[in-house]
Amino acid sequence: MSDSGAMKILGISGSLRHGSFNTAALRAAQELAPAGMSIEIFDIATIPLYNEDVKAQGFPPVVQELRARIKAADGLLLATPEYNYSTSGVLKNAIDWASRPPEQPFEGKPIAIMGASPGALGTARAQGHLRHMFIFLDGLLMNRPEVMVNGAAGKFDAEGKLTDQATRDSLAAMLTAFKAWVLRLR
Repeated sequence: MSDSGAMKILGISGSLRHGSFNTAALRAAQELAPAGMSIEIFDIATIPLYNEDVKAQGFPPVVQELRARIKAADGLLLATPEYNYSTSGVLKNAIDWASRPPEQPFEGKPIAIMGASPGALGTARAQGHLRHMFIFLDGLLMNRPEVMVNGAAGKFDAEGKLTDQATRDSLAAMLTAFKAWVLRLR
């Protein structure tokens, strides 16, 4: 926890699209966060494709910043789209960069996953793939409640505001549970 006692959560959207439902879901999470929790969104758009030759010369500055922000955060909130039954390449790329030794920042980090998709299953498959990755990285994943926003086009307005009350309630409940998860692990 920070010196002020506020719980600092780092949010990362796995979508780069301007009108991304997942980035909009993170903005909704900022709005719905329980008292004592703040959520800051990190933009992964400028992270280069992972290349061991580049890494051999040192982490690019944006990757250094991502790693430092993950390490400093009390918890991590990932919002993933689902592409081809999996998570997005840009989110996987950011995780690959951040997880390189030394001192990968996911170990022991409380993590919650959510996602939004136009499809009927929301992001169930993508979230499963992220969970699989974090088993290896020793991230401390919260299992429930899950937030898988299906039919996302009908749940956000033209400005990207989450308007579906049931989804807002589910997201708020997940954030309350995540706060308890982070506190339990500290």
